[in-house]
Amino acid sequence: MSNLSVCFRDLACEWIERAPMSEQTTFKIGGPADGLLIVHDAASLQTAQQRLREEGVRAMLIGCGSNLLVADEGLRSVVIRFDSGHAAIRQIDKTVLRVDAGVPLAKLSRFAQQQGLSGLEFACGIPGSTGGAVYMNAGAYGGEMVGVLCDAEVLFPSGERRTLAAEELALSYRHSNLMQTAGFVLSATVALTPGDPEIIHRTMSELLTARREKQPLEYPSAGSFFKRPEGHFAGKLIDDCGLRGYRVGDAQISEKHAGFVINRGAATCEQIKQLARDVRTRVFEQFGVSLEPEVRLLGTSWDE
Repeated sequence: MSNLSVCFRDLACEWIERAPMSEQTTFKIGGPADGLLIVHDAASLQTAQQRLREEGVRAMLIGCGSNLLVADEGLRSVVIRFDSGHAAIRQIDKTVLRVDAGVPLAKLSRFAQQQGLSGLEFACGIPGSTGGAVYMNAGAYGGEMVGVLCDAEVLFPSGERRTLAAEELALSYRHSNLMQTAGFVLSATVALTPGDPEIIHRTMSELLTARREKQPLEYPSAGSFFKRPEGHFAGKLIDDCGLRGYRVGDAQISEKHAGFVINRGAATCEQIKQLARDVRTRVFEQFGVSLEPEVRLLGTSWDE
């Protein structure tokens, strides 16, 4: 992989050989990727993707790493992410924003509030990027990206770059068809509604307070670990099974919120996977409900 650094010398980017993925994810878990490429803009990403394709090297794009669990052995691929410091928000008209994929959702929601635009309050506490939010239709407190997204500019593995309407992304609960097409989100357009900045700010403050009070923010995690089963809440099912606080090594069901799996300091990917398997088995045996992880697993599978 050392020769790859030569491929990127003329690009606005930073190349890190054998980059620990534990430093790139909010779970603080994961072995090294073959390389980490931090790009400043969509043009650099497109050029880098083309060069990696010519070299026969697998590449994947991540956002803030807030919904990822990476294998302890690491990844045999190059991981790419945007430098959030170079990501921009552009106001197209009074209610429409064009947002680079690397913009953190918290920054985007604050910008919207300052402009007197409502619709992104739900996103103020989500520790992810705009691109990642489109990729998985992120949501919280009753709001989702599908409710504000107009379109997204996407770079496909073939090198084709297209702007897709929200309907073409087939957004559903924590899902888009980008998970099948492996497209990279470059930017997104969101349409919001006029609102009172003070009221929007108050709503955001209330949501952030609720998040601090109810979620285990003092520990590394990937947010809500399981998807919400139809007609149920994952956290309540887990709690009703008596699994609040259940541990496998340093992997633990949070005692503060049973819907969260936390890393108490030295948890491994294998410990998280074993804990998830134990929880899914217990919940299915007791309630007949199949829990599906919301967290995206890289470099391994739930069955290994």
